[in-house]
Amino acid sequence: MAELTGPRKGCAAVSNPDSRFSRLQRETLDDGWGNLEEGPQGRKTFIAEETAKTIISRNDSPDIPFEQSINAYRGCEHGCIYCYARPTHAYHNLSPGLDFETRLFAKHNAVELLRKELARRGYRPSVIALGANTDPYQPIERQRRLTRGILEVLAECGHPVNITTKSALIERDLDLLAPMAEEGLARVWISITTLDGTLASRLEPRAASPARRLQAVRALSDAGIPVGVMVAPVIPVLTDAELEKIVAAAVEHGACAANFLVLRLPREVGELFAEWLERFVPLQAAHVLSRVRELRGGELNDSRFAYRLAGQGIFADLLQQRFNLALKRHGLAIDLPPVEATRFRPPKGDERQLSLF
Repeated sequence: MAELTGPRKGCAAVSNPDSRFSRLQRETLDDGWGNLEEGPQGRKTFIAEETAKTIISRNDSPDIPFEQSINAYRGCEHGCIYCYARPTHAYHNLSPGLDFETRLFAKHNAVELLRKELARRGYRPSVIALGANTDPYQPIERQRRLTRGILEVLAECGHPVNITTKSALIERDLDLLAPMAEEGLARVWISITTLDGTLASRLEPRAASPARRLQAVRALSDAGIPVGVMVAPVIPVLTDAELEKIVAAAVEHGACAANFLVLRLPREVGELFAEWLERFVPLQAAHVLSRVRELRGGELNDSRFAYRLAGQGIFADLLQQRFNLALKRHGLAIDLPPVEATRFRPPKGDERQLSLF
């Protein structure tokens, strides 16, 4: 059962359900004192140091356009209620609810490991994705600077990178990304769910505002970095009407591509999202979930490769048609230019490079 807590400042989840692997399960009971929904309005963020064994994750999923990714952090302070990465916190016996937003892991040895992995004799360079799971520019990056360190290594090695973020903190690294982009090594996607600042503050409480993300798009574009806007996720009833408006805003701020993904609710995310709907938009909750099930073959989630990102059915087809028309109207591409993987060189100090002296 979920531990009900009520809304907390800076958090989207309204409960903290136990890990599905936990041997103990908690159940919240009303003791009659009327304080079931009460609780502190703030929740301190705890950061654990994680010593990773490897840093580059690899996948062969047919619907994911990259083979390699790096996630320097587990959990995410942005707190997006719809985040498909939430269930991964259960592997640490933590909740995908509030724990995911406030109990974080930082892989302190990420940069060191990256150097070692890029120096291996059999390493085959292909684009590395940052932001495939949790946001590489979430607030703790300001102090930890792991993403910055990773980019420094990739720039040194001439290694291609694809970044997805909803944070304006990426502007800090323009000095690295702009030269990489000149060599065809870097491209960036800025994720925008809605242009409604109030709705965004509830869906994504610690992410940059929609207006601030658009400013980041402009800054990246002005710096010569290929930048696109990912309309993600498209939430039926709540945000789908904004599809064309977000594409238009992307063009106005210098984006050269746009794409979209439909909301998916794997494992515990379905329960958490349903709780969020009841808390913040109760009159629309049933309609939203009904439309999600329409997209997912009657369920809240469909994990099949061909359908998990776009959905299926009449509504999914209509979204795709509307999006295609918006791209055509504004002359936008559906993807960014490919990055260059032939400029790779091993890290400095690589043991494969023999010294003459």
